[in-house]
Amino acid sequence: MSETASEQKRFDYAKTFIVGFGFLGISIIWPIFNQFIPIFLQAGNPEFERQLLEAGREIPKVIGFGLTPALALFIMTWDNLINVFVQPWVGAKSDQTWNRFGRRKPWILLGLPIAVVGFVLIPFAQTALAIAVFILITNFGMALFRSPTVAWLGDLFPSHDRSKANGIINLMGGVGGLIAFFGGGFLFNSMGRSAPFIGGAILLIVASLTAVYKVKEPRQITTETGQDEKPGNVIANLKVLFGSPDKSGLFVLLGILLWFMAFNALESGLSSFAVFTLGISPGTASIYAGAVTISFILFALPAGLLGTRYGRRGIILIGLVGLTVIFLLSYFVIQGAVTFVVALVLTGAFWACVNVNSLPLVYDYGDERKIGAYTGLYYFSSQLAAVLGPTLGGIVVDVLGDQYRWLFLFSTVFMALAWVAMTQVKKQTAVPAAQPA
Repeated sequence: MSETASEQKRFDYAKTFIVGFGFLGISIIWPIFNQFIPIFLQAGNPEFERQLLEAGREIPKVIGFGLTPALALFIMTWDNLINVFVQPWVGAKSDQTWNRFGRRKPWILLGLPIAVVGFVLIPFAQTALAIAVFILITNFGMALFRSPTVAWLGDLFPSHDRSKANGIINLMGGVGGLIAFFGGGFLFNSMGRSAPFIGGAILLIVASLTAVYKVKEPRQITTETGQDEKPGNVIANLKVLFGSPDKSGLFVLLGILLWFMAFNALESGLSSFAVFTLGISPGTASIYAGAVTISFILFALPAGLLGTRYGRRGIILIGLVGLTVIFLLSYFVIQGAVTFVVALVLTGAFWACVNVNSLPLVYDYGDERKIGAYTGLYYFSSQLAAVLGPTLGGIVVDVLGDQYRWLFLFSTVFMALAWVAMTQVKKQTAVPAAQPA
């Protein structure tokens, strides 16, 4: 075997970490969103203040708009309503893009400034409507480059390397989340409500431009025929899956929908649970929430390696069982900071098993010639879940006495349903690496 062929078969860790900078930047934004915006929307709600005083806890000192949980979490999903349609279209469209900047890079350069402007304006909003508008601006910008950024996983790595690569990329995303949780919490406590958003925007710019500058995109990503095919929309791509004799691809997307409904509902309400149920200050709640990200970082690469060795489907099933049990126990057990952090650490470990292997599994049942399109389908399911999960979860909290503890049972049910969906996916072992000639 020639030296060149040997180099092609060797996994490139340096390249993978560079690709991971794109996901690191994206991952800085969402923890800041999910930690602070629900608090801004709901602080001042008299029912939460009554419950805290009744439990003998201190009322956190933060100015807000006193909205109900259902309305607040619904506002948090408005951005995802756009993402459900924009991200799949952009993912498919970017398959056909090529100019002097590259294939995915033009979309990053287009969306980044839009996202940054909207994000920085959020903490300065004087009304709930203004926050919602700035969220929409931010997420329209993010929607323009999230799918293209993630599609690099399919562009730059062969099938047998994708779980390993995605483990490293998610590790980088975990680092971004960790910076957001700890840095955002520290900045909020020491410098006020706008500091986490300004700091996050700066880091997003640096990380994204690092990836744009360093990643070398292949000019050709298609295999065999199909270079002249037009990008299909979400409906067209779903029809292909429905028309296939093997429905495993559809069950994978259903599983993704269900487990992200569970995770996003809890993620959107986590800071509200910490602040309005446990009486923890918003900045400190953000720091505690970093526990799930530390755990995720530690388990991201092992989860990818396990998915490569034993099959992505099996490792995802293990993760779903673990999350179902943890969420069920959390409803009863979490009464203070210690049990809160322990539950988050365990959640991060099992979530890595699910999340790291999910996108590579979509590619396994997709079309190698349409990586961007299948990345778009992945985000169609996950973003639809980001609308349904928090909205339904907020309604549950509203109906059951404004108690955010109910979100743990809500997420338990949907994680269990995701496990059922994944049992319908036919077993498919990870594609083995090519053997030396």
